[in-house]
Amino acid sequence: MTRALLRRPDPDHIEIAHDGQTFRIAILRRPTARRLTLRVSSATGAVVLTLPTRSSFATAQKFAQSHGGWIAARLAKLPERVPFAEDSVIPLRGVPHRIVAREGRGTAEADLASATLAVPGDPAHMARRVREFLTREARRDLSQAVAVYATRLGQRPARVTLRDTRSRWGSCTARGELNFSWRLILAPPVVLDYLVAHEMAHLREMNHSPRFWALTNELCPHVDEAERWLKRHGSELHRYG
Repeated sequence: MTRALLRRPDPDHIEIAHDGQTFRIAILRRPTARRLTLRVSSATGAVVLTLPTRSSFATAQKFAQSHGGWIAARLAKLPERVPFAEDSVIPLRGVPHRIVAREGRGTAEADLASATLAVPGDPAHMARRVREFLTREARRDLSQAVAVYATRLGQRPARVTLRDTRSRWGSCTARGELNFSWRLILAPPVVLDYLVAHEMAHLREMNHSPRFWALTNELCPHVDEAERWLKRHGSELHRYG
Protein backbone atom coordinates (compact mmCIF):
# COMPACT_ATOMS: atom_id res chain seq x y z
CA MET A 1 0.00 0.00 0.00
CA THR A 2 1.45 3.37 -0.96
CA ARG A 3 1.95 6.33 1.31
CA ALA A 4 -0.69 8.24 -0.64
CA LEU A 5 -3.29 5.65 0.32
CA LEU A 6 -2.20 5.63 3.95
CA ARG A 7 -2.23 9.41 4.30
CA ARG A 8 -5.24 10.91 6.00
CA PRO A 9 -7.36 13.24 3.88
CA ASP A 10 -6.44 16.91 4.20
CA PRO A 11 -8.88 19.19 6.02
CA ASP A 12 -10.60 21.63 3.68
CA HIS A 13 -9.09 24.61 5.48
CA ILE A 14 -6.70 25.79 8.17
CA GLU A 15 -6.73 28.85 10.39
CA ILE A 16 -3.68 30.92 11.26
CA ALA A 17 -3.28 33.82 13.66
CA HIS A 18 -1.37 36.99 12.86
CA ASP A 19 -1.22 40.25 14.75
CA GLY A 20 -4.48 39.65 16.59
CA GLN A 21 -6.34 38.45 13.49
CA THR A 22 -7.37 34.95 12.47
CA PHE A 23 -7.36 34.01 8.80
CA ARG A 24 -9.22 31.06 7.29
CA ILE A 25 -7.28 29.49 4.43
CA ALA A 26 -8.82 27.01 2.00
CA ILE A 27 -6.63 24.02 1.11
CA LEU A 28 -6.36 22.84 -2.48
CA ARG A 29 -4.04 19.96 -3.39
CA ARG A 30 -3.21 19.70 -7.09
CA PRO A 31 -1.07 17.03 -8.79
CA THR A 32 0.07 19.58 -11.38
CA ALA A 33 1.30 22.09 -8.78
CA ARG A 34 5.08 22.31 -8.53
CA ARG A 35 5.27 24.46 -5.40
CA LEU A 36 3.16 25.89 -2.61
CA THR A 37 1.28 29.04 -3.60
CA LEU A 38 -1.03 31.42 -1.78
CA ARG A 39 -3.73 33.45 -3.50
CA VAL A 40 -6.16 36.06 -2.19
CA SER A 41 -9.22 36.48 -4.41
CA SER A 42 -9.86 40.11 -5.29
CA ALA A 43 -13.51 39.17 -5.89
CA THR A 44 -14.37 37.40 -2.64
CA GLY A 45 -11.42 37.90 -0.30
CA ALA A 46 -11.03 34.13 -0.04
CA VAL A 47 -7.50 32.92 0.78
CA VAL A 48 -6.46 29.70 -1.00
CA LEU A 49 -3.32 27.65 -0.43
CA THR A 50 -2.42 25.30 -3.29
CA LEU A 51 0.11 22.55 -2.68
CA PRO A 52 1.63 19.71 -4.71
CA THR A 53 0.59 16.11 -4.09
CA ARG A 54 3.85 15.22 -2.35
CA SER A 55 3.96 18.21 0.01
CA SER A 56 3.09 17.40 3.61
CA PHE A 57 0.25 19.13 5.36
CA ALA A 58 2.62 20.20 8.15
CA THR A 59 4.76 21.98 5.54
CA ALA A 60 1.66 23.73 4.22
CA GLN A 61 0.75 24.92 7.71
CA LYS A 62 4.21 26.36 8.30
CA PHE A 63 4.15 28.02 4.88
CA ALA A 64 0.79 29.66 5.55
CA GLN A 65 1.83 30.84 9.01
CA SER A 66 5.03 32.39 7.65
CA HIS A 67 2.93 34.42 5.19
CA GLY A 68 0.50 35.85 7.74
CA GLY A 69 1.75 39.37 7.14
CA TRP A 70 1.39 39.03 3.39
CA ILE A 71 -2.19 37.78 3.75
CA ALA A 72 -3.07 40.65 6.08
CA ALA A 73 -1.61 43.21 3.67
CA ARG A 74 -3.47 41.79 0.67
CA LEU A 75 -6.79 41.68 2.51
CA ALA A 76 -6.31 45.24 3.76
CA LYS A 77 -6.04 46.45 0.14
CA LEU A 78 -9.36 44.92 -0.91
CA PRO A 79 -12.27 47.36 -1.33
CA GLU A 80 -14.74 47.44 1.55
CA ARG A 81 -17.77 45.26 0.88
CA VAL A 82 -21.11 47.00 0.40
CA PRO A 83 -24.25 45.09 1.42
CA PHE A 84 -27.59 45.37 -0.33
CA ALA A 85 -29.07 47.23 2.62
CA GLU A 86 -30.79 50.53 3.32
CA ASP A 87 -28.58 53.59 2.78
CA SER A 88 -25.94 51.57 0.94
CA VAL A 89 -24.78 53.19 -2.29
CA ILE A 90 -24.40 50.91 -5.29
CA PRO A 91 -23.76 51.68 -8.96
CA LEU A 92 -26.50 51.09 -11.53
CA ARG A 93 -25.18 51.35 -15.09
CA GLY A 94 -22.22 53.18 -13.58
CA VAL A 95 -24.30 55.77 -11.71
CA PRO A 96 -24.30 55.64 -7.87
CA HIS A 97 -27.76 54.98 -6.38
CA ARG A 98 -28.69 54.96 -2.69
CA ILE A 99 -30.89 52.10 -1.52
CA VAL A 100 -34.00 53.32 0.31
CA ALA A 101 -36.85 51.39 1.93
CA ARG A 102 -40.38 51.93 0.67
CA GLU A 103 -43.66 50.88 2.23
CA GLY A 104 -46.09 48.67 0.38
CA ARG A 105 -45.70 45.90 -2.13
CA GLY A 106 -44.29 45.65 -5.61
CA THR A 107 -40.84 45.46 -7.13
CA ALA A 108 -37.79 47.64 -6.60
CA GLU A 109 -37.59 50.72 -8.79
CA ALA A 110 -34.72 53.03 -9.66
CA ASP A 111 -35.15 56.78 -9.94
CA LEU A 112 -32.38 58.39 -11.94
CA ALA A 113 -33.43 61.93 -10.96
CA SER A 114 -32.97 61.29 -7.25
CA ALA A 115 -30.31 58.60 -7.76
CA THR A 116 -32.17 56.17 -5.50
CA LEU A 117 -33.24 52.56 -5.64
CA ALA A 118 -36.54 52.21 -3.76
CA VAL A 119 -37.15 48.73 -2.37
CA PRO A 120 -40.64 47.86 -1.01
CA GLY A 121 -41.63 45.15 1.43
CA ASP A 122 -40.10 43.57 4.50
CA PRO A 123 -36.57 44.92 5.18
CA ALA A 124 -35.52 41.34 5.91
CA HIS A 125 -35.91 40.58 2.19
CA MET A 126 -34.23 43.76 0.94
CA ALA A 127 -30.99 42.11 -0.21
CA ARG A 128 -32.88 39.51 -2.23
CA ARG A 129 -35.15 42.13 -3.81
CA VAL A 130 -32.18 44.31 -4.79
CA ARG A 131 -30.43 41.37 -6.42
CA GLU A 132 -33.64 40.38 -8.25
CA PHE A 133 -33.97 43.94 -9.54
CA LEU A 134 -30.35 44.07 -10.72
CA THR A 135 -30.62 40.66 -12.39
CA ARG A 136 -33.82 41.69 -14.16
CA GLU A 137 -32.24 44.92 -15.42
CA ALA A 138 -29.13 43.06 -16.53
CA ARG A 139 -31.21 40.54 -18.44
CA ARG A 140 -33.08 43.34 -20.21
CA ASP A 141 -29.92 45.23 -21.22
CA LEU A 142 -28.17 42.05 -22.30
CA SER A 143 -31.13 40.93 -24.39
CA GLN A 144 -31.24 44.29 -26.16
CA ALA A 145 -27.50 44.22 -26.87
CA VAL A 146 -27.64 40.63 -28.11
CA ALA A 147 -30.45 41.57 -30.51
CA VAL A 148 -28.38 44.47 -31.88
CA TYR A 149 -25.26 42.38 -32.44
CA ALA A 150 -27.21 39.44 -33.82
CA THR A 151 -28.42 41.75 -36.58
CA ARG A 152 -24.91 43.04 -37.28
CA LEU A 153 -23.39 39.57 -37.18
CA GLY A 154 -26.23 37.75 -38.91
CA GLN A 155 -26.07 35.07 -36.23
CA ARG A 156 -27.88 34.47 -32.92
CA PRO A 157 -26.80 32.58 -29.79
CA ALA A 158 -28.54 29.35 -28.88
CA ARG A 159 -29.23 30.63 -25.37
CA VAL A 160 -28.28 33.45 -23.01
CA THR A 161 -27.95 32.85 -19.26
CA LEU A 162 -26.97 35.01 -16.28
CA ARG A 163 -24.75 33.89 -13.43
CA ASP A 164 -22.65 35.37 -10.65
CA THR A 165 -19.32 34.35 -12.11
CA ARG A 166 -16.04 35.20 -10.39
CA SER A 167 -13.36 34.51 -12.96
CA ARG A 168 -14.92 35.92 -16.14
CA TRP A 169 -17.61 38.40 -17.14
CA GLY A 170 -18.87 36.41 -20.09
CA SER A 171 -18.32 33.19 -21.99
CA CYS A 172 -19.42 31.37 -25.12
CA THR A 173 -19.74 27.58 -25.34
CA ALA A 174 -19.09 25.43 -28.38
CA ARG A 175 -22.87 25.02 -28.64
CA GLY A 176 -23.29 28.76 -29.10
CA GLU A 177 -24.62 29.44 -25.59
CA LEU A 178 -23.65 32.75 -24.02
CA ASN A 179 -23.19 33.27 -20.27
CA PHE A 180 -22.83 36.63 -18.57
CA SER A 181 -22.40 37.97 -15.05
CA TRP A 182 -25.43 39.91 -13.83
CA ARG A 183 -22.95 42.29 -12.19
CA LEU A 184 -22.35 43.91 -15.58
CA ILE A 185 -25.45 46.03 -14.85
CA LEU A 186 -23.35 47.81 -12.21
CA ALA A 187 -20.81 48.96 -14.80
CA PRO A 188 -21.16 51.78 -17.35
CA PRO A 189 -23.27 50.70 -20.36
CA VAL A 190 -20.29 50.62 -22.73
CA VAL A 191 -18.82 47.76 -20.66
CA LEU A 192 -21.89 45.53 -20.92
CA ASP A 193 -22.24 46.39 -24.59
CA TYR A 194 -18.62 45.47 -25.28
CA LEU A 195 -18.86 42.16 -23.41
CA VAL A 196 -21.87 41.19 -25.51
CA ALA A 197 -20.01 42.07 -28.72
CA HIS A 198 -17.00 40.08 -27.49
CA GLU A 199 -18.98 36.93 -26.79
CA MET A 200 -21.11 37.29 -29.92
CA ALA A 201 -17.90 37.43 -31.97
CA HIS A 202 -17.00 34.04 -30.48
CA LEU A 203 -20.01 32.55 -32.27
CA ARG A 204 -17.95 32.94 -35.43
CA GLU A 205 -14.40 32.83 -34.05
CA MET A 206 -13.96 30.50 -31.04
CA ASN A 207 -10.53 31.89 -30.24
CA HIS A 208 -8.70 35.15 -29.58
CA SER A 209 -6.92 35.28 -32.90
CA PRO A 210 -6.31 38.46 -34.90
CA ARG A 211 -9.44 37.59 -36.91
CA PHE A 212 -11.48 37.47 -33.70
CA TRP A 213 -10.27 40.89 -32.54
CA ALA A 214 -10.79 42.37 -35.99
CA LEU A 215 -14.39 41.16 -35.92
CA THR A 216 -14.94 42.42 -32.36
CA ASN A 217 -13.62 45.88 -33.25
CA GLU A 218 -15.77 45.88 -36.37
CA LEU A 219 -18.87 45.11 -34.29
CA CYS A 220 -18.14 47.35 -31.31
CA PRO A 221 -16.74 50.92 -31.43
CA HIS A 222 -15.58 51.11 -27.80
CA VAL A 223 -13.47 47.99 -27.23
CA ASP A 224 -10.46 49.87 -25.83
CA GLU A 225 -12.55 52.07 -23.54
CA ALA A 226 -14.37 49.10 -22.03
CA GLU A 227 -11.20 47.04 -21.66
CA ARG A 228 -9.51 49.91 -19.80
CA TRP A 229 -12.49 50.26 -17.45
CA LEU A 230 -12.57 46.54 -16.68
CA LYS A 231 -8.84 46.48 -15.99
CA ARG A 232 -9.10 49.39 -13.55
CA HIS A 233 -12.47 48.77 -11.92
CA GLY A 234 -13.73 45.30 -12.83
CA SER A 235 -12.79 43.62 -9.55
CA GLU A 236 -14.68 46.32 -7.62
CA LEU A 237 -18.00 45.03 -8.93
CA HIS A 238 -17.67 41.98 -6.69
CA ARG A 239 -17.74 44.08 -3.54
CA TYR A 240 -21.48 44.73 -3.81
CA GLY A 241 -24.02 42.44 -2.24
